[in-house]
Amino acid sequence: MKKKFFSVFISIILIFCITTPAFAYEPSGFEVNAKSALLVSLDTGEKFYSKNENARVYPASITKIMTVTLMLESEKYSPEKKVRMNKEVYNLIEGTGSAVSGLKIGEEITYLDLVYFVLMASYGDCAYLISLEFGGTVENFVDMMNEKAKALGLKHTHYANPVGLHDELNYTTASDTYKLALYALKNETFKTVCESSKYSVPATNMSRKRTISTTNFLQDQITNYYYIYAKGVKTGFTDEAGRCLVSTASYNGYNYMCLLFGCENSVPRHEFVDSRNLYRWVFNNFSYKEVANTENPVTEINVELSFNRSTLPLYVENGFVSILPNNADESTIKIIPNIKEKSVDAPIKKGQKIGTAQIVYAEKVIGTVNLVAGDNVKKSNILLVWRFIKRVLTSTYVKVLLCIAIIVIILFVLAVIRMNKGRTRKRKVKYIPYSKENRK
Repeated sequence: MKKKFFSVFISIILIFCITTPAFAYEPSGFEVNAKSALLVSLDTGEKFYSKNENARVYPASITKIMTVTLMLESEKYSPEKKVRMNKEVYNLIEGTGSAVSGLKIGEEITYLDLVYFVLMASYGDCAYLISLEFGGTVENFVDMMNEKAKALGLKHTHYANPVGLHDELNYTTASDTYKLALYALKNETFKTVCESSKYSVPATNMSRKRTISTTNFLQDQITNYYYIYAKGVKTGFTDEAGRCLVSTASYNGYNYMCLLFGCENSVPRHEFVDSRNLYRWVFNNFSYKEVANTENPVTEINVELSFNRSTLPLYVENGFVSILPNNADESTIKIIPNIKEKSVDAPIKKGQKIGTAQIVYAEKVIGTVNLVAGDNVKKSNILLVWRFIKRVLTSTYVKVLLCIAIIVIILFVLAVIRMNKGRTRKRKVKYIPYSKENRK
């Protein structure tokens, strides 16, 4: 019941939030050891902490998120289907220093077991086994990984092997990994496996039943790093990459993902301590706030072609909810309209989109909403005809014709005047003065 309620609640929130804002705060009371970090709300997409999120980093075993994703998306995948450990895998993993499963050559496990071995326990030999089973060759599988990265828009990610072994060409960013993890978690099997702390591996043809544990100590109750609200996703470590961790946490209807790369390899384990600190900070200091509602008009716009209305109020299409600091100063929250036209023509339907508006908090844009008409407005055909007449009379074409007509009329008048003068001259008779001599 709780799950259902939570899903409905989150759906409402996602409907309210029109865009994904980019917004980060500065935590207080602790420092984040990681070279690159990102804390994001899984409910709204808002960024609450960011540190070099676009810097190139080595992912180490975080690479296995992509490895398992390709496996689960393959048409060949079936949870009960079995795969056999082989000598080629032994040769590939030998001398790498990667954690291994202890599976014997010829030992068979199910595909689902293999997912747990790679994603939860982070066994490198099993990652190679996936690449051979689902790619034919390691090289071909790595090509598949890079093709998938490109398809997902991971512009700053490249893979060189399916394990996460150090390689200059095996790199990513916190921002890219967030996109990848978000995508991977849509798969229910992936989500279930990475959120498990322990898994009982059934007896195989060569071994008894055994139990494996997660490498994410935030999920392990027997460690000092346990955090009750934390779940998956993946750990990673090489000397060059440092300690890395992608995890999620949920509390009281709020859900976040934390990504840390390049933490020091020391005690205490900073990837766990810093993640836990960031989660506690965001859970304790932020909450949902309705930033814009549908009841109060944001602005108004002039209306043309209507006898009844000269202006029209515009409202937010859907209420906008954002996660803001508990002590947020509401006076710093602004709704800034963005309307291209100075006026709008009738007819207009209530709810018709007229423009957009930016939601600004503390001088930073946290979202964008649609602005819609608050009422219906009827069109006046008389005004429409009058507009047509005005446009015709004031058009450049008519102006040119009018100028030509005036010029023609002037020329015609001048011509008539000139012709009349000529006729007058012809009608004139020479005057002979009258005298007596003439009379004789």
